[in-house]
Amino acid sequence: MKTKAVIFDLDGTLLDTLGDITDSVNRTLRRFGFAPRTQDEIRRFVGNGAVKLIERALPQPVDDALFAQIYRAYDADYNAHGQDKTRPYPGVCETLQTLREAGVRTAVLSNKQDGAVRVLCAHYFPGLLDAATGPTAQRRTKPAPDGVRYLETLLGVSCDEVLYVGDSETDVQTGLNAGVRTVAALWGFRDRDTLERAGAAMFAKNMWDVLKYVDIPKKM
Repeated sequence: MKTKAVIFDLDGTLLDTLGDITDSVNRTLRRFGFAPRTQDEIRRFVGNGAVKLIERALPQPVDDALFAQIYRAYDADYNAHGQDKTRPYPGVCETLQTLREAGVRTAVLSNKQDGAVRVLCAHYFPGLLDAATGPTAQRRTKPAPDGVRYLETLLGVSCDEVLYVGDSETDVQTGLNAGVRTVAALWGFRDRDTLERAGAAMFAKNMWDVLKYVDIPKKM
């Protein structure tokens, strides 16, 4: 079956967001009297959305009211500083352009808040994506297949025509749950061993490597 659409994860796949996420988490932790986390710790905490990120970053459980305050503080800080250090990974814009020139539709599915997903994609990838979405009240976070199903309908493609690309075990499980071919990105927030244990069978060492799974030659 010909690949008609490629759906990408965002953090750790298209954008290197780790520096901004780490800074926002640590500013928030300090504000509430908690010790900061290392970037390697934050790397392990991301992948299941901002609520899980804050749960994992806190050194101990807190009551619901305090957690809500901490989460709102993080959300506000990240919205203000989410583009300070964030940059596309090498080859991302060029690969998206190549896919579009070949008639392949492109989209982003992230566990980041839907509004933040749209803002970041519009800023870094203008004209290079057909759709970009995060979880909503109607669509659960990954690894639930809801977002993939939504994008299949929006893009007018079947699961057999979709390639999904992501860098975490959550992404691997999302692809399995949705029944789509899935490529594990080796340049992101997880190592190959972690992705293999999650069930990954196809890998890309860089963004250009994704093109071979769509049968499109890399531009020289």
